Amino acid sequence: MRLLLTGGCGFIGSAVIRHLIRHSDHRIVNVDKMTYAASEEALEEAAGDPRHTLLRADIADGAAMREILATHRPDAVMHLAAESHVDRSIDGPAAFIQTNIVGTFTLLESVRAYWATLDPQARAGFRFHHVSTDEVFGALGPQDPPFTEATAYDPRSPYSASKAASDHLVRAWHHTYGLPTLVSNTTNNYGPWQFPEKLIPLVALNALEGRDLPVYGDGSNIRDWLYVEDHAAALVAVLARGEPGATYAIGARQPRSNLDVVRAICAALDARLPDPAGPRERLIRFVADRPGHDFRYEIDPSRSAAALGWAAARDFETGLGRTLDWYLAHRDWWQTLRARRYAGERLGNAA
Repeated sequence: MRLLLTGGCGFIGSAVIRHLIRHSDHRIVNVDKMTYAASEEALEEAAGDPRHTLLRADIADGAAMREILATHRPDAVMHLAAESHVDRSIDGPAAFIQTNIVGTFTLLESVRAYWATLDPQARAGFRFHHVSTDEVFGALGPQDPPFTEATAYDPRSPYSASKAASDHLVRAWHHTYGLPTLVSNTTNNYGPWQFPEKLIPLVALNALEGRDLPVYGDGSNIRDWLYVEDHAAALVAVLARGEPGATYAIGARQPRSNLDVVRAICAALDARLPDPAGPRERLIRFVADRPGHDFRYEIDPSRSAAALGWAAARDFETGLGRTLDWYLAHRDWWQTLRARRYAGERLGNAA
């Protein structure tokens, strides 16, 4: 398969590319704008593999997208490019509207024009897989059942509203134009190569440096945590076995409160690298809550598991241990980022 993947130097996109290079014979055209959160290093061995091509381009640039599609003639598109940080969307929503809504619209129109040129067999086999978030569903109360593919949309932040809009566009292009689309919604991802403004790497790196560990509110907000390599395997399964027009909810059944996650990071780091000043929980500081902070996200992945033959392979404790070991072994990467591009004091979005 020739696969065009957008956002392939991002956290999840690079995990998908690494998975494809290691477990398939597919050829990948990686289209990435290379914004602050992109890392070519995260491609690892894929960066030098002849089956991978990196093109620096913006999905909102229709001419560039049409040229890339015409040149590389993909059999499928996996769309991961997005602005994804809630705090940044609160501070500056315009970039989220431009990339997540205008960019998705522009890509859809470019792909629709390309798809129309394919022969009947290629048209029937073509897929456009749009990767989204559970945040489009709003917030769950303590006793509410987890989100499913049938949950009504109720976005609460500029980020989640922009992703909800993009989901609706993708489904509309399927129902109106017949474009064979797939949508997947996932919960919180974590793992190697995550940009250090998100919750787990931010807390881990601050703890290693003896900085405060700021926790929004009382830390009771709950998220379902999915190891990124498990998510990558799920996305490949959606592309291979998903039904056009369908939605797939991808989760790990590993809910934890933010405070429990922070405490787990502290305990795991204390066991690996004790701090002479004492247990790292001493660094926890409760700070004013984020505006519109959703209380709980959790996904029921039953339908996806049955349809795709997929289940998360790692529990939270195993995935967290692997993640912390990776950050301990890759200090040069994150220390450079924190020194050059990131101030590091604000708590990152738990999503």
